[in-house]
Parts: sequence; C-alpha cells; structure tokens
Amino acid sequence: MGHQEIPLSLGELRELSLWTAACAERALPIYEAVAPADRRPRDAIETTREFGAGGKRTKAIRTAAWAALKAAGEIGDPAAEAAARAAVGTAGSAYLHPFAAATQVKHIVAPAQYAAYAEELATGDPRAGEAVLTWAVECVPPTVREVLARYPQGTPGRSRLGELHRWLEPELRRPSTA
Repeated sequence: MGHQEIPLSLGELRELSLWTAACAERALPIYEAVAPADRRPRDAIETTREFGAGGKRTKAIRTAAWAALKAAGEIGDPAAEAAARAAVGTAGSAYLHPFAAATQVKHIVAPAQYAAYAEELATGDPRAGEAVLTWAVECVPPTVREVLARYPQGTPGRSRLGELHRWLEPELRRPSTA
C-alpha cells in the first residue's frame, strides 16, 4: 500500500531549499577549516540555493549531494563530517517527496539538525548546537512550517542527533508568531 500524496508546490520546495541552505551554511566554516580546498559541501549548498532562487531542479543537485556525502565519509573529523552532512541534507530538501511518510521529515529538519550537531562537536558545548537550532527556528519561513505540518511526525533516532531532531521538529510545527 502506498503513502497518501500531500500537496507540495515547486514554490514551496524552493522556499524550503533556501532555508535549508542557510541552515547548512552556518556549519560550512567548520568543514572548510579542516579541508579548505574541498568545495564539495559548499557546492551542494550552492546548487540547491540556485534551485531555491528559481533555477531548474537538475541532476547537478543530486551529483553535488553525492559528492558532499563522499566528502563527509572521507573527512575523518566528526564536526566537519556533520557539517558536510548538513550540506547533503540541503540537497535532499530539493527532493522532498509529496508522500505523507514520516521518513520525509528528515529532508526538512536534517540540515539544521546536522549544522547544530557540527557546532556542538566543534565547540564541545551543547548550547552552541542549541543556538543554531534556535536561529533556524527564528528564521524559518512560514511556508516551511506549513509544509512540515502536512507530514506525520518524524522518526528521530536515539542518538544525540535524534535528541536535536526531537527539539527541532516540535518547534517548527508550532504556528508562526510572525
């Protein structure tokens, strides 16, 4: 049995992509401090941002996502790896599927979640990660909140990443105060 389809417009995907790109970009300096010449995570964020700004959703986004994922696996530094995974998540947000599946929620929350985790690992301070999540919630467009509200609750794991997800998702599901 398939999942129920939910409404999801190209414009909404673009707004989501711009927000996730901003989230992942917060952690990019952590990656680039370890590997300054490696543009793979930056490229994943930039190709997704081009889509968000009105460009076509091309294979370049997926290609950049795979390259950033490879970078995450090669970097050998946990904070930098998390920063690269935030970039991978950004590219994934451009491909959010219009199916009412809990697994899709990660395409919305992963970039902020991984950026927060990267900051926490880089500084050794959980409050640094929480500050990234607070910033992400403060700058989330109302459209992203509306899109998330169409999906069932996500399925965070039991790790620290899961804890960050459990903090972030309910905050993003609250109605916008703006």
